[in-house]
Order: sequence, then C-alpha cells, then structure tokens
Amino acid sequence: MLKEVLSSAQIEAKKRERSLKTRRVFAQSYLWFLLLLLYAPIVLIIVFSFTKSKVLGNWTGFTVQLYENLFTGYDRVAQVHVDPNLYHSLWYTLLIAVVAATFATLLGTLAAIGIFNMRQKGRKVIQFMNSIPMINPDILTGISLFLLFVFLGISRGLMTVIIAHVVFCTPYVVLSVMPRLTKMNPNIYEAALDLGATPFQALRKVLIPELWPGMLSGFILSITLSIDDFGVTFFTKGSGGLDTLSTFIYADARKGGLTPELRPLFSLIFITMLVLLIIINWRAARGQQQDRKK
Repeated sequence: MLKEVLSSAQIEAKKRERSLKTRRVFAQSYLWFLLLLLYAPIVLIIVFSFTKSKVLGNWTGFTVQLYENLFTGYDRVAQVHVDPNLYHSLWYTLLIAVVAATFATLLGTLAAIGIFNMRQKGRKVIQFMNSIPMINPDILTGISLFLLFVFLGISRGLMTVIIAHVVFCTPYVVLSVMPRLTKMNPNIYEAALDLGATPFQALRKVLIPELWPGMLSGFILSITLSIDDFGVTFFTKGSGGLDTLSTFIYADARKGGLTPELRPLFSLIFITMLVLLIIINWRAARGQQQDRKK
C-alpha cells in the first residue's frame, strides 16, 4: 500500500514538473516571439543600410556607399548631392532634443522635489495630474499647444517646438526622479541646512548627487522621446520651413519613397542609443554592487 502511495506521489510530481517545464518553454517562446516582432524591423533597416538599393527589401550587393553618401553629402556614383533638408532636419532634431531635454530635466527634478515634500493628499493629486500628459495621445497634446499658441498670438517656429517638447518631456523626468527621492534618506538635506549650508548649496551638493542617476535616466528618455515625436512637432513647428527628422520623413514618404541615406542614419542613431543604454545600466548595476559592499 505504501509503495502504491509513493509511486502515485512520484507520478504526480513528474506531471507537475512536466507542466512547469511546458509553461517555462511556452513563456520563453512567447518572450522571444515578442522580441522578434520588436527588433526585426530595426535589424532589417541595419542590414539594408549596407546595400545601395533605393527600395528597402531589394538587396543589390554589400556596400557602404550609403554611409559614405551620408557623411560626405554627395553620391559619387549618381553624381548628385544628398537632399540638404535631411541634414537641416537632423540638426534641428538634435538641437531641439538636447535643449528640451536639458530644460525638462531641470524642471522635472525641481518639480519632483516639490511634489515629494508635499503632504500625502496633495502629493497623490499632483502625481495623478503629472501622469495625465503621459497618457494623452501626442496628437491631443499637439493640437492643444497649437491652439494655445494661436490664442496667445505666438508665431510658431523653433521656440514653440522647444517649449512643446519641454512640456511633454517634463512628466517623464518627474517619474524618473521620484523613485530616487523615495529611496533617499530624508534627513540628509535637513542635516546640510543645520551644518550651515544654504538651500541652494544643499540642493547642489546633497540632493543632486543623490538624484543624479534618476536625472540622467530622465534626460536620456527625454532625448529619445523628443527625437521620436511627430504629432506635437507637426502642430507647433509652423510653416517657416522648420523640419525635424520625423516631419522630414513624413514629407519624404508623401513624395513616393524614402531617401536611402535615412537607413544608415537610423542605424547609427539606434546603435548610439543602445550603447548609451548599456553604459547607463552597467553604471547603475556597478553602483548597486558598491552600495551593497558598503
């Protein structure tokens, strides 16, 4: 009787083990399938950036001609210049992204500090209001800012685009900095004031070093969001010839195709952001290991 009970228990244990293995295999397969869907288009762009074909998907042989065209601005095979609007849009994209990310990081950090020091009820209300711009579709934010600028009589151009990007990037910085505030010892700021530091000195020498990882994450996220944005930029750029990469691609696609030099440009942007992300995560993991040793 005892042997039968043991054998049945062993059978049940084996069944559970098989079931767990099946679930694990299914979960891993599902995860890899999602990663494939996410990264397959990017891999295709990188692969076809090494061919001269103007149509994506038509492989005409390995070459770095598109990269050469991108950096020189001239296609020596076809003896034509690369569209100069591509370089103008790239310049404006980087300029807007860096300026907007810088202001959004400063404003978002100060806002996060203010929200953290509010009472519990007020903090919840402000955090809820901070999450609304992140949930709103870009087109709604873009139209709202467009109507605001028209109502105030502000001519749209570079400054309105920067202001708009600061507006929709700041909530993400607040979201990045808040977890660092909750982990930080709340007494160190008061201790700095008791030791004779001014509020600005305590902010610069005590709070900012503690919040720096969250600020850096918010800055990188803001740059990514700014480069990626189309809806807000489209409604706030005006008609003065200002274009970012997103609006340039939109106009280029309406002409019947995309400039081939966009493929190496996208590849370089993706690799640059990937390297930055790896460095940030590596430094964060290294910092956590050092904190554990202490």
